[in-house]
Amino acid sequence: MDSSNALLGLLGTGSGYGYDLKHDYDRHFGSEKPLAFGQVYATLARLVKHGLIELLGDEAGGGPDRKRYAITESGRGRLEDWLFSAEVPSATLQSNLFAKTIIALLLGDDAERLLDVQRAEHLQRMRELTRKKRGAELSTVLMCDHALFHIEADLRWIELTSARLGELGAEVTR
Repeated sequence: MDSSNALLGLLGTGSGYGYDLKHDYDRHFGSEKPLAFGQVYATLARLVKHGLIELLGDEAGGGPDRKRYAITESGRGRLEDWLFSAEVPSATLQSNLFAKTIIALLLGDDAERLLDVQRAEHLQRMRELTRKKRGAELSTVLMCDHALFHIEADLRWIELTSARLGELGAEVTR
């Protein structure tokens, strides 16, 4: 996920401080991988440099000065472009799992074992995500559902490939 566009979007709701933006990002998007404060401030500096947000001023406090940021008109334009541009589904046809399967077949190794190991890992992740959904806020449920649907697609691919390993092995070793 592009954290710069997400931070820009959060600023679209109103001006804010880097500290608060980091916590809002983590609350909405970072449950699995929170942003580091350094990444937030570096991103905000880039957004200022590109004229997408502006620094409204510094406020002195008990610690370092707090900087308040606001989105600019240019930033709103970029945000709108980002919001309403379609996400390209998996731009490449390459994946590590596919590459591992082909390499295992080329080496005469146990590609079925590889697929079994991956299947078990996918099922474990599905169980984790399903547990996470219990009693969670709707945004968390929907985020987990998105991941679950992708995992289900991977599992369908694993089953299909597993059923065709003999044919695929013959094709790649020709």
